[in-house]
Amino acid sequence: MLTEERHSIILNSVNSNKSVQLGELCELLNASESTVRRDLNALAKKGLLVKVHGGAISVNDSFVYEEQDIEKKSKLFNDEKLAIARYAASLIDDGDFVFIDAGTTTEKMIDFIPDKDVTFVTNAFIHAKKLAQRGFKVFIPAGEIKLATEAIVGAECVSSLQSYNFTKSFIGANGISLSGDISTPDRNEASVKTAVIRNSRMVYILADHSKFEQITSVSFADLGRVMIITDKLGDKKYLSATNIKEVM
Repeated sequence: MLTEERHSIILNSVNSNKSVQLGELCELLNASESTVRRDLNALAKKGLLVKVHGGAISVNDSFVYEEQDIEKKSKLFNDEKLAIARYAASLIDDGDFVFIDAGTTTEKMIDFIPDKDVTFVTNAFIHAKKLAQRGFKVFIPAGEIKLATEAIVGAECVSSLQSYNFTKSFIGANGISLSGDISTPDRNEASVKTAVIRNSRMVYILADHSKFEQITSVSFADLGRVMIITDKLGDKKYLSATNIKEVM
């Protein structure tokens, strides 16, 4: 198959489906991964698609390349985050075994958690301190500290979390999209979130409205696997793909 023909098929697939996986393209084109990667690189350089880990997305979706540090995030959408955090905290019941993810919205949950018999696991050392100060029993996983997000990450962290069975988990996200599902820019953080979600009975994604229609480099959860708690949903198309609770 000629290069131009492969490029045409790739673009048709990406634009029709909004996103496409590398393996799907290899099968569609009957071509090797190295060939398809070269094609994706060439099309990305021309601005015809956005190359992401494991495939490509349409240029019509907003792709976020970098993650803001915790200090910058803490200054954004404060009222919205407080409303989300307050509702999320109200979902915690006596006897729950809860994971709370690192993040500015999840941190705000702590002040609203009712005084109940609850045990927590968190990969955020700031969260762990605040939960302990509230009198809760708290566990933190082993791993490496990522200063930008004040999170514990890495293979040791994932390994530490795999033995737990959470009744509820509250997870932060950087991007939510119909084509990219729920994503974060950092592979290490994505691995932690994936491990927690796999071992959770109920999964809540805490995300203000700015996270919708955004895609970051690593997807960690399918929309259909979680419930999203947000302030106000701008585009109602998401209601057909996942459970969403609006709190403002």
